[in-house]
Amino acid sequence: QVLLIESGGGLVQPGGSLRLACAGSGDTFSNYLMAWFRQAPGKEREFVAGISRGGYSKYDERVKDRFVVSRNNTRYATFPSFLQMNDLKSEDTAIYYCAASLQNWAAVRRGECEHWGQGTQVTVSS
Repeated sequence: QVLLIESGGGLVQPGGSLRLACAGSGDTFSNYLMAWFRQAPGKEREFVAGISRGGYSKYDERVKDRFVVSRNNTRYATFPSFLQMNDLKSEDTAIYYCAASLQNWAAVRRGECEHWGQGTQVTVSS
C-alpha cells in the first residue's frame, strides 16, 4: 500500500515560515513527479508547486518568490519531498497536500496524481 503523510503544518504569524515534509512508503518515489497542492475553505484544490524526477521545479505565480519545493531522490527515501514556505500571508491559509504523479506537468497541474496524502493544516494569522 502506498502512503503519503504530510507534517509540519500549524499556526504561524504573517511573515513567518513553515517547512512541510512529505513522508512516503510503499513505492519508490524517485520515479514520480512530487507536487504540493492546497485547498482553502470554500475553494477548490489548487496546484502550489512541483518538482520533477530531475529536480526541475514549477510554482504557482502567487508563491514562486516565497516557497521552495525540494525532493530527496535517494531510493526508498522516507521523505521524498519538502515544501519550505517563507513570508507567509493570510491567503496561504489552507490544507496542504503532498502528491506523487507519473503524469506530465499539465496533468499534474490539473490534479492528476496517482497518490495523495491526507493533508496538513496551515493557518496564517496574527
